Amino acid sequence: MTRIVFLDRATIAPQITVPRPVGDVDWVQYDRTRPEEVTSRLAGAMIAITNKVRITAEVLAACPELKLVAIAATGFDCVDLEAARARGVTVCNIRGYSVNTVPEHVIALLLALRRNLIPYARDVGAGRWQESGQFCFFDHPIQDLAGSTMGIVGRGQIGQKVAMLARAFGMEVCFAARPGQVAQDERIGFDEMLERADVISLHCPLTPETRGLLGPDAFAKMARKPVILNTGRGGLIDLAALSGALEAGRISGAGIDVADQEPPPADDLLMQLAKDPRVIVTPHVAWASEAAQSALAAQLCQVIEGFMEGKPLNVLT
Repeated sequence: MTRIVFLDRATIAPQITVPRPVGDVDWVQYDRTRPEEVTSRLAGAMIAITNKVRITAEVLAACPELKLVAIAATGFDCVDLEAARARGVTVCNIRGYSVNTVPEHVIALLLALRRNLIPYARDVGAGRWQESGQFCFFDHPIQDLAGSTMGIVGRGQIGQKVAMLARAFGMEVCFAARPGQVAQDERIGFDEMLERADVISLHCPLTPETRGLLGPDAFAKMARKPVILNTGRGGLIDLAALSGALEAGRISGAGIDVADQEPPPADDLLMQLAKDPRVIVTPHVAWASEAAQSALAAQLCQVIEGFMEGKPLNVLT
């Protein structure tokens, strides 16, 4: 019997069915797992499922029967891939499930910021419409998307779908090479993108090279007071530099769906930024449409069944 342990089932909404693989399996699931519980819960397991619970080198060393780590997400920074590779543990992820939901969230954030939807809605609730004495009021500037330029870092499926939606709104799109990379394959230089973009959207993985991708130097080169959008990973933006750029008027706003620590502490700078009317912070839900979650769950089952049949899918190691 194959023992399968899902360490953080609560990272998928309760109304979403997670199919279980066909065969003789012992399926155990926990809503949440603290770091100190990982090793004991994986005792005797051949397959671990994790979304955000970290599978470290120490965990892998303590779980010699573990043969597969199935990540219930695309991002794989929760697993020590080198340690898994050294121990012959296969690591697989989920791909392509969020190609609609994340781009739609990006555009929703962008529209809300450029058109000041949240400040206007709050003002209406507070009685401002009646106070205005006329059919409308103009307390918050409104900007069109048409005619502006979106700079995108990351040219995968999600980045390309964001580009398609942006073009449908009449925006010009430019993809940027990462700092230090040669501009090629329709990508322009990173610094050139910073100078041209009215909107900057991040869709690249978090690596040692991309951590702090938008930091003090990058914000200083932004010439058009862009809106900053991050639905990738929290560490891609230096929040102190973002706060400084907002204060100095070098950017016009930010839409952020991710944090370096999730949930962020109550005193985290991100939570302070969330109080700024020029900033919208959502709780890492860009990926979480019900259609996307169902696709993720179905693919997760396929990944596990493929491994059990000797035909692993989406292999990272």
